[in-house]
Amino acid sequence: MTSSPDPKPTSRRSLRRRWRRRIVIGVIALFGLGVVTLGIRGLLPDRADRPAAEKSLAMAQALLKAGNPSAARAAAGDAVAADPNWGEAQVGLARMQLALDDGLGAGASLDRAQAVGYDMRRTRALRARAMMLMGDPKRAAAELAAADPRDAAEADLVRAELATRTGRHGEALSILDRAVAARPADGTAWLALARARRAAADVSGAIAASERAVAAAPRSTDALALRGELVRDQYGLVAALPWFERSLASDPRNHAALIQYAATLGDVGRTRDMLAALRRATQVRKGSAQALYLQAVLAARARKFELARDVLDHTNGAIDGMPGVMLLRGVLDLQAGEQEQAIATLRTLVTRQPMNLTARKLLATAYLRSDASRNAIDVLAPVVARGDADSYALALSARAHERIGAREIAARLLDRAAVPAATESAAFSPDDGLQVLRARAASGPPGERIALIRGLIAAADGPQALAEARALAESNPGVPAAQMLLGDVWMMGKRPADAAAAYASAAALRFDEPAAMRLVEALDLAGKRQEAANALALFLSQNPQNVAALRLSAHWQLAAEDYAAAAATLEELRLRVGDRDAGLLAELTLAHLGLGNDARAAEYAAAAYALQPQSPAVADAYGAALLATGDTGGARDLFRKAALLAPGNPLIAAHLREAEAAG
Repeated sequence: MTSSPDPKPTSRRSLRRRWRRRIVIGVIALFGLGVVTLGIRGLLPDRADRPAAEKSLAMAQALLKAGNPSAARAAAGDAVAADPNWGEAQVGLARMQLALDDGLGAGASLDRAQAVGYDMRRTRALRARAMMLMGDPKRAAAELAAADPRDAAEADLVRAELATRTGRHGEALSILDRAVAARPADGTAWLALARARRAAADVSGAIAASERAVAAAPRSTDALALRGELVRDQYGLVAALPWFERSLASDPRNHAALIQYAATLGDVGRTRDMLAALRRATQVRKGSAQALYLQAVLAARARKFELARDVLDHTNGAIDGMPGVMLLRGVLDLQAGEQEQAIATLRTLVTRQPMNLTARKLLATAYLRSDASRNAIDVLAPVVARGDADSYALALSARAHERIGAREIAARLLDRAAVPAATESAAFSPDDGLQVLRARAASGPPGERIALIRGLIAAADGPQALAEARALAESNPGVPAAQMLLGDVWMMGKRPADAAAAYASAAALRFDEPAAMRLVEALDLAGKRQEAANALALFLSQNPQNVAALRLSAHWQLAAEDYAAAAATLEELRLRVGDRDAGLLAELTLAHLGLGNDARAAEYAAAAYALQPQSPAVADAYGAALLATGDTGGARDLFRKAALLAPGNPLIAAHLREAEAAG
């Protein structure tokens, strides 16, 4: 009988295998748990360090109070890193982020505070400002409506800022007037009031409030930067620089202040310092669109248009809605021959800023290159209607009229372009009719009243324009545009002394090119040449690269026979505007003739004549250069031509007599 196999050895081997599997699985499971645990511990600090977090948050609050929000944000970030589950640190970080207008970051910090169980009832004002900065005014208003009464002061500042951003200036000013009355030592409230008044065009009120803001918080980077912007408008570029430097001394990493500082340095002509400031700005905010834009402007000024386009493209459209960016894109598109793109951009800009003469001329150029001559005529119509229209605008309009067969109109425009404008600068007139303007002014803001007055000036309705302008200026003494308009009306009435007083009031608030040039012109026409020269010198001391002021200064230097100074001024201008300005080259001719540099004068004269042979001033200057170099016959022919182009001009007639007497 065959016996069956013994089952015991097999059972023992099976049992051992099962145990080995369990041990292996257990080891793997333990190893996996260790990996997960290590991973989690790698994401979190070894332990929450509440004392370190409290110390960092206290430092952040002190830094913010000292006017350095950038360092305050870094310190608040240290507090969060030390104890991520401490809601107070997350809220503190949100507050510092809002001080730097970082709404997105602040919103994320508040979300984290809520996630760790922080009581959010006292953060409604913070959340409201974050929503506002992220472009959600409705959500911001809802948060403000639910704000805790104990946070009323903070909520009111946000409420006023929201009202300003949505165009409700009266409401904002009312809130902030109450705030500074209740808390006269609150620098933040004064700063908010200064910004609101500036947005409402109350420049004198903004200046006064900004002074109070700096007095209350003398190291506030934001208050100092705003003073810089207002001083730049009021006194000029050079005077503003120390304010921006003080702002950056408080917070060296303040991106907004760095951008303002760089822009001002560039306008003054300190290119290297501008680039240094821009490098600092890009270190603070990598890929800063504002810094890239300013670099593009710098490249365009150097006529490096491809470089400018490449730099501007790196902004990725982040600031394409800014008027300066739109103008620069229009220029670059024209340079690249992309007319349709230029038209689309510049048409939008002119619609938004109808008084932007440069944009109108560029748009007309783009239309002409696209064979849209009638569009060019329409866009230039308000410009050529001015008595002081420049020769370039007149020539553009003439070319457009020639293309549609209106040769008589084209000829008249070319005649005007050939002779320097003798009439004073006029107010820019709006495109709408008086009936439309009156309807808007009756129910609209002060800007509509300004448009109406400009329409009355354009319609030569002096008495009504004067009545409206006086009322507007008296009711808005702190608004430069109102004072400027009154001056324009006085000039229209041939009363330059009264105009000068109005322009001086405007210049006391905003000493920019329009105010300065109008003031200088009015003083000169009123027989106050020395006062006019002083005003011009003051403007140039603050704005040393301003083209209009340099041209006028050179013109007066020539008239005073200060040829060395005139030549230096004109050479500087030529470096800025290039060699395609016939009037500039003609004046350079006269300056070098006065210095005895006859050969050089002849070179400039020939270049000017090649550009604009129908200009009597250019023909006269070329004739003077030829006479000085011994070409009497050529000089006589040019003087005769100039006399035909400008009959009755005593200077040209005297030059012709001299040439004829010379043989």
